[in-house]
Formats: sequence, structure tokens, C-alpha cells
Amino acid sequence: MAKKRQFKTEVQRLLDLVIHSLYSNKEIFLRELLSNASDAIDRARFEALQDESILENDPEWKIKITTDNDAHTLTISDNGIGMTADEVEKNIGTVANSGTKRFLEQLQESKEKLPPELIGQFGVGFYSAFMVADKVTVITRRAGDVASAVRWESTGDGYYTLEGCEREKRGTDVILHLRDEHLEYLEEWMIRKIVKKYSDFVEHPICMDIRREEVERDEEGKEIEGGEKKVSITEETLNSRKAIWLRPKAEISEENYHDFYKHISHDFEKPFEVIHWNVEGQVEFKALVFIPQRPALDLFMPETKNRGLQLYVHRVFITDNCEELLPSYLRFLRGVVDSSDLPLNVSREMLQEAKALKIIRKNISKKVLDVLAEIKEKKIERYTAFWQAFGKILKEGLHLDFENRERLQELLLFETSNTDAGKFSSLAEYVQRMPETQKDIYYLTAEDRRAAENSPQLEAFRSKGYEVVFMLDPIDEWIVNDIGTYKDKKLTCISKGDVDLDSEEEKKTKEEARKQAAAENKDLLACLSDILKDKVKEVRLSKRLTESACCLVSDEYSMGVQMEKILKAMQQDVPATKRILELNPTHPLLAVLRQLHAQDSQHPKLTEYATLLYEQALLMAQLPLEDPLAFAKRISALMTEEGKNLSSK
Repeated sequence: MAKKRQFKTEVQRLLDLVIHSLYSNKEIFLRELLSNASDAIDRARFEALQDESILENDPEWKIKITTDNDAHTLTISDNGIGMTADEVEKNIGTVANSGTKRFLEQLQESKEKLPPELIGQFGVGFYSAFMVADKVTVITRRAGDVASAVRWESTGDGYYTLEGCEREKRGTDVILHLRDEHLEYLEEWMIRKIVKKYSDFVEHPICMDIRREEVERDEEGKEIEGGEKKVSITEETLNSRKAIWLRPKAEISEENYHDFYKHISHDFEKPFEVIHWNVEGQVEFKALVFIPQRPALDLFMPETKNRGLQLYVHRVFITDNCEELLPSYLRFLRGVVDSSDLPLNVSREMLQEAKALKIIRKNISKKVLDVLAEIKEKKIERYTAFWQAFGKILKEGLHLDFENRERLQELLLFETSNTDAGKFSSLAEYVQRMPETQKDIYYLTAEDRRAAENSPQLEAFRSKGYEVVFMLDPIDEWIVNDIGTYKDKKLTCISKGDVDLDSEEEKKTKEEARKQAAAENKDLLACLSDILKDKVKEVRLSKRLTESACCLVSDEYSMGVQMEKILKAMQQDVPATKRILELNPTHPLLAVLRQLHAQDSQHPKLTEYATLLYEQALLMAQLPLEDPLAFAKRISALMTEEGKNLSSK
């Protein structure tokens, strides 16, 4: 006779938690039950190594899914280890008293060795069945047990019944009496979908009887009107069982890897690189990671949930949205990580706190960066192709991953003033080419290479033979501060602060000329600064211009031009920034302005020319004009005046 018993208080609390809070996706219940079934088979297999009688003439391990549309039941059966009545009460009636966990503790006490793949927990995930079922029945028989089987049943109301029953062979049946709103889980397509998504790589076959109706056809294959319909039932295996990441690399062909990559990534191309390795020690896990050929279309979409790597625990799919598994700057990776140090019933909160996951993340980051460094060293053209596809994303790590910052610095590639368009140089190569007189690494941020090459700030560096790094990605303005120095060489922006490229000897020879230029232009610079006081911080003579008449530069620690444009494009509030207008002391235009100022310091043309110089500098910096119409009128007036002067001669 069935005995009615009450759940312990913590079990009832757990039931409420699982049903209402723990899982946001209800289909997860099937994953949990299939995982428990697989775990039960693993235990039976282990015990059978020491006692073959456990097999009971049933050596073919299998998990079976059975549906009954009339009774609204979904049954998950296995021929695993099964449970006695006492084990049912301990494993289902008590939280965190899982059979597998206790089994491992007993083995550790007896100093037996057990593969880490069998680490798991039975019990907590079982309660997820109540998310879709208003009653759950468990019929189980312990392997090798001569006593009768056990029947456990509960409606999740705080009580359960336990009684003896009959089951022919070892194993467990979990029967879910589905609620009316969850009858979709009886549909073949739904079951196939869930098994494919969560349990495709479970080692043991997950089988199901498939019912097919066939109409009678003639010899030509045409359907016979009013003909007899035949029903056939065949058992099919729903999971592929191809856990490729658990197999030795020597047994896996390149084609095997490519097929698996295409399966998980939905990419039609083969991967750029395959990284397959095992980690043992403090944390044990297996990883199969792929670097794609090019970014996915949704890689830069903030709402994209897929973070790239699928997390498995004991070959059971847990999530493909585990932010803790992979740093965001490696989000382009695809692949699988299978851990034996996480519980199968892991939740989002547990993932965030899991120490093992943090160690796995650290190992993955280091491994991937080391592989990229090796490719860069041995096959630079191949690495360049990777960099062009994913360099912008990888750079994010300089800001986000302090621990790997030095590794990331070695992976950086940039175009420079000495490279051809589309060709790249590493910082290490740049430093090797530096003249002995050059102390810093000079760089310039710009929207594209053409803008960088045409920048007036570049003129003095070209004349000195100093190579300048072109930083052309929007993110470069952010990451350059995270680099700071490379091999004790400071990164210096050539469009910020004051620049002095002269040696001590050159300074001595030029000192007198500079003093004279400063004295000659002192009053003019003060006048121009006053005219443009609402637009620029100051007007000064330049040490970086050799050809152009003027340029705009920023203070050493102020926001750069490119950063300002990026923030404005993002519709961010950007504080007003006054830049410095630098004038070329050797340009003929300065002599004209000086002569005009000497004739009349209040001459209206000074205001007009000063404004034109400022607007010219804005255009060269690819900054928007404040009033394009007024600029056009000033240019037209200047051309008209010049035309009159020519005609009068």
C-alpha cells in the first residue's frame, strides 16, 4: 500500500524555486531528465566493471523517450543503475543529497579512481519536471537488487507517495503527466528539437518510437484513391552522440573538425583556425574552439545574445550565452567547452560565482592569444588576414584585460607612414626601425589612411625621417591610453601638445631664428588670438609645420579630434573644446598677415583672414565648419578681390 509522506521543508522551497524562478526556459526539464538518465547509465557501467551480473542480460545502454497522447504522459526511461526505496528518499526527498555526489564521496573514501566525466549531481534538476507536469511518477529498480521495484509519485503539493511495484529490469522510468498548456512536449518535432539542442552529444543513444502513416500506392508510385493506410513504427536514435571534443585529436580529421564547426556556427566556410586541447589540474575541462574566417553579421549588434562558446557539463548542453566563459573581446570565437567541475543544475547566478568558470575563462584567453601569437610569428600573411577581420574587436582587450595586456600589445598591427596602403607593421617592428635619435613612438589618429597622409601635423616628422603609426580604427583613441608605453617607448600623439623634434645641437643652431620669429610675430599672434578667442585656446607658432600654413592641435591631455567625432556620432554630450591654432612661421602667408597688421592693427581684413585660417584648419582636421555658407562667401569674396587685382595690373 502506498504511504503518503511529506517533503522536507527545504525540498518544498526548492520546488517553488525551480517551478517559478530557476529556469526561464521550461523546455530545460527534458535536458535535466536526460542528463540524469545518462548519469545513471554511467554509474551502472562503472559498477559493471567489477560485477558483470549487474548487466542482467541487458548490456545495450539506452535512454528511451515514450509519448502517450491519450494519457498526456511523457516518459523518460533508462537501463542505468536504478534506485532502492531508501535511495529514492535520499535522492529525491532531500536536497543536495544526490546519488552521484554521494557515490563519488564513497569512492574517494575508498581511494578508488573515477574519471572526472562522471562528476555530476542527481536530484535538483529532477524537480524541473514540475514546471510542465502536474504529477510526476518514478518507477525504478536498483541493478542487482532482488527486491521489488519502487514507485514514487507526487503532484508537487508538498507530499509524495512511495510503494513497491514491478519492473522487469534494472533502470528508471520518469513519467510526466503534462499540464494541458504544455502538451506540445508530446510532439515529435518538439522532442527532436530539444534533444538536438541540449543533448545531441550525450554518449548514450536517446531513442524514440516514430510512427509513420503510409498510403497505398500503385506500381508507378501514385496514391491509390481509397487505398489502405499502413502504419509503421520504427525506433530512431535522436542524438548524434558525436562528442568530437572528447575524442583524441589523432582520431579526428580536418573534415571532421570543419563539419562540426559548420554545425555549431551555421557558417558555410571552414574555420580560420581550430584549437583543441584538454586541461587537467586545478580545473579539468576540454575545449574545442574555432576562429572563423570573418565576423558574423550580428557580431557588432549589442542585442546579440550568443557569446560564441557553448558550455557543456558532462556532454550536456548548458548554455550558449555564458558571458563569464569568454571575455567580450574574444566573442567572435565559436566552439564548445565541456567542464567536469560544474554541476549540471547550474543556474545563471551560479555561473557568475563559479570559481571553476573563472579559471576556465583565464585558460581559454591565454590559449587563444598564444595560438594567435604563434600564427603571427610563423605566418604573418595569414595573421594579417585574421587581423583585418577581427583586429578591431581584439583591441578591446587592451582596455578590458589587464592581465593579458602585454600579450595583446604584441598582436597589434598598424599601418604607418612607411608602409604601403593595406600593409601592416607590429609595434616591435616599428621600434626596430626607429632611428637612434628618436625617443618616442609617434602616432596619429585619423578616419582613414588618406586623411592621415594628408595631415599637416605629419610634415615635420617626414622631414626628420621619423615613421608615424596611423591609428585608423575608432577604438584606437580609447586603447592608446591603455598601452601607454611599449618597451619603454612612450606613445606620443603628433596632433597633441607641443612637439620638438630637434636634437640639442639643432636647438642651438635654430634658437636665434626662433627667438627672432617669436619677436616678429608677437603682436600679430596676440591680435589673432583675440580675434579667435571664442574659437581657439590660443594662436601660436608651430614646430611641426613645414609646408602647410596652419593646423589645429589639442592639448596633450585633452580630447582628440577623432574621439570628439566618435562621441558626437554616438549622440553623446561633448564638452566644448578649444584647440590651439598653430601657424607655420616660414609660410609666406604669415608675412602677409604681419605686414597687414603693421599697417593697421584694426584692419577688417585681419578678422576675415584669421577666420579663414581657422576654417581651413577645421577642414584639414576633417571637422565640420560652424557656418559653411559664410565660409563659401568669404572664399568667393577673396577670389573676386584677387580677380580685380589681377585685372588692374
